[in-house]
Amino acid sequence: WFNTGLNMAYGIKGSNSALYYYDEKAGKVVQSLDTYTRTQASACFIVSIEDKLLGLHSISEQYVTETKLFKGGSGSGTNFSTIRAEGEALSGGGQSSGLMSFLRGLDRNAGAIKSGGTTRRAAKMVSLDIDHPEIEDFIKWKANEEDKVTALTKMGYGGDIDGEAYQTVSGQNSNNSIRCDDVFMEKVANLPRDPQAMHTLAGRRDSSVNREIPVQKIWDDVCYSAWRCADPAPQFDDTFNAWHTCPAGEDGKVGERYNRINATNPCGEYAFLDDTSCNLASINIFSLLDRESGKFDLQGYLHLINLVQLVLEASIHWGQFPTEDIARKTWVFRTTGLGLSNLASLLMSQGLPYNSEEARTLSAALTGILTGESYYISALMARKLGAFNAYELNKAHMLRVIRNHSRAAGVRQDEFEDINYEVGVIDHEQLAKIGFKDLSKALNDVWGAVETTGGETGFRNAQVTVMAPTGTISFAMDCSSTSIEPFFSHVTYKKLVGGSLMTLANPVIEQGLKKLGYTQGEIKDIIDYIMQENEDGMVIDGKIEGAPHLKEEHLAVFDTANQCGSGKRYIHYSGHVLMVAALSPLISGAISKTVNLPNEATEHDFSNVMVEAWRLGVKGITLYRDGSKYAQPLNVKLTRSELETTPMEELSYPDLLNRAGKLEEKLIKCQTGEYEPVRQRIKPRGIRSGVTHPAQIEDIKVYITVNRDEEGKITEIFMTTDREGTLITGLLNSLSKTISVMLQYDIPPEQISKMLRGQKFEPYGFVQRHPNIKYCTSVSDLISKVLDIESGDYSRVQVKPTREEIESAESSGSKEMYPREAHSAADHGPPPSYGQIGVDEYVHVKAREAAKNGSRIFDGSTCSNCSGTRMVLNGTCKVCLDCGETTGCS
Repeated sequence: WFNTGLNMAYGIKGSNSALYYYDEKAGKVVQSLDTYTRTQASACFIVSIEDKLLGLHSISEQYVTETKLFKGGSGSGTNFSTIRAEGEALSGGGQSSGLMSFLRGLDRNAGAIKSGGTTRRAAKMVSLDIDHPEIEDFIKWKANEEDKVTALTKMGYGGDIDGEAYQTVSGQNSNNSIRCDDVFMEKVANLPRDPQAMHTLAGRRDSSVNREIPVQKIWDDVCYSAWRCADPAPQFDDTFNAWHTCPAGEDGKVGERYNRINATNPCGEYAFLDDTSCNLASINIFSLLDRESGKFDLQGYLHLINLVQLVLEASIHWGQFPTEDIARKTWVFRTTGLGLSNLASLLMSQGLPYNSEEARTLSAALTGILTGESYYISALMARKLGAFNAYELNKAHMLRVIRNHSRAAGVRQDEFEDINYEVGVIDHEQLAKIGFKDLSKALNDVWGAVETTGGETGFRNAQVTVMAPTGTISFAMDCSSTSIEPFFSHVTYKKLVGGSLMTLANPVIEQGLKKLGYTQGEIKDIIDYIMQENEDGMVIDGKIEGAPHLKEEHLAVFDTANQCGSGKRYIHYSGHVLMVAALSPLISGAISKTVNLPNEATEHDFSNVMVEAWRLGVKGITLYRDGSKYAQPLNVKLTRSELETTPMEELSYPDLLNRAGKLEEKLIKCQTGEYEPVRQRIKPRGIRSGVTHPAQIEDIKVYITVNRDEEGKITEIFMTTDREGTLITGLLNSLSKTISVMLQYDIPPEQISKMLRGQKFEPYGFVQRHPNIKYCTSVSDLISKVLDIESGDYSRVQVKPTREEIESAESSGSKEMYPREAHSAADHGPPPSYGQIGVDEYVHVKAREAAKNGSRIFDGSTCSNCSGTRMVLNGTCKVCLDCGETTGCS
């Protein structure tokens, strides 16, 4: 929309950019004379690629096509599974450099256009089939790069999303997805019963690279990488294609790869044939609700659907496209993408919790009417203008999908066709109970008309609806929430002229409270509680729990995607998945949706979400764990309290030195009596006996000597390394003194070990030269393991000693070096795992712990439009809560 009409209004034509459109009079695709007489109205593109370097659909043409799209402000999605893997034979001799080498180059190209583009950041989706030989490297790509960012940031390079650390590594300019078929997902779901299941990776041209890998291994990699950095996201290939309206394509060959749905646009909502495009539009669904009467304007809704679909159809006629194939196939299939926005406002205003059957039923009914009415107006257009060009080839398939939509709307009562999972159906009785009985009649009328009219005339458009993230356009439509996402918080920020921000309570909270029967005075007290400010005029917390007058049973109505301040409540991940599952069978394309999980969520939780989504018929899902990206605002320094409490793995090298200095300073004060000791310090006297533990981490040799007194009690530790005058030497000296003083104040070695256990910072990795310890996550973790051994606890070392070795150690003077049941992991180990107390309880327990310090909902990204840092994940893309700029197509 931002480049539409530039020639007509201002006479700006632009240069010839090698763009194309279909000339109906000439009956063929022709090249545009300039850039702005016609418009690149389509926001979403799916681009094919073939396994060749030069020519049409080649790797080299991919660079040109994506550059054209990014320059025009659009996004590109491609399934790269056709590209040969590393090591596959080439026809001219030699071996392929592999898919990943080309992906890195295309990622750099997207980064360059993002930096020098004219309107918005490049948006790019990279998909790969689960059977590609390089799938393991692809899955771990962005997680590995995130580790590099962590290391670079600790060395002092800028750690924000546009900083030097992220600019240095690869893979940061795309959303990555893996295409999983039902066969693979069945094996994943069956892993508890068949953990030895294998998965075959197949070469594209050369079977010599074929191999089998454990399903458990590849699934563990998927869950870890998604947990680590939100990529890759799963797309369920067979579910996409079960709802495909045009599997016969242009040539009638059902089953050919090029006639399947292989990929999506960058945000994941437009899913159709390769080399097609779609323009997006959305309706602010909350705007159709009368604030006073609470009545939903159904007739206005139907009229608006018709009007917008006509506009989208017109945009196809006057559009231009980056390749001849996209120009032709967009004209042939004429897909449109109408969706909803501000759904959360409507639900809250009606007093319905986002995670409830009532909310899902209302949302599904509105979505069913959206798609049904869109297909109806498409059928009316077909009556006047003719059906889309490839309709007759795909007629039987499209009408089957239409009937399945009608069944999901609760209109048809017969069995679903060619669907291998249980599809949710709208509960019309529940619609009546929540006061929306008129939507039931509308659903029946609309879908009845679609089947009757469409069966006679066909349809003008092969697809009509999607659920896009709606970042930019949501702000343009004055929405309080985006797409079908829940609210992020109870506090909103309105940008004023001049750039300042006004802090407001979410205005829909008041309407929801009215619906629930609260008086105006009670509502004021609740809003005042949320908006309590400190002396600087900043909102202290923003939570709603504990507000006066608010009943416990009403709290769920105001739940948000993340915890608000120190609040404990948030929408459980199942609420996100169930909402997508309720709407999916009523949408032509797909839904771009984020499942928000708390920072303490586990990889097991990620597995649960993905498997549950597949079972429920979700086409694709994006998962984001709060704080999983290392990115942080530029030039933010830690306060003194933060410096003292932040885990070591999150500190930079200068901060580590600072902490070591502080510890040494405290130690000196303790020795000089400036600190009143809690316990009496007993210093060791005379000659002490001890044991030295040698170890080597990477190329750094460490020696840890543990001394005991006459009774065999550990009294001091000395640590040194072969690196004189280095940072690690200073850290080891400080740690030696600190731990020794703690031991001499009679703090048990087990407690010191527990304090040091599991900390992660460099150097870390495999350990050499020690008979029992073979891996540690840091020098602190190594010390923890040595203390465990010296205390007789071998439960956390990789190589357990034999009884003879233990007896030998005892006789050599280490009196406590024997296994002791009293010091098991149950006493001093980590808290119960999700396997012990259940996933839901585990997540909620961890969330409550994290809530004490507040939870991050912003990932550190900087908005390219307003330079704000309040960027949140919205579907698979990000949206700025200050100005509405997105990294995607909408």
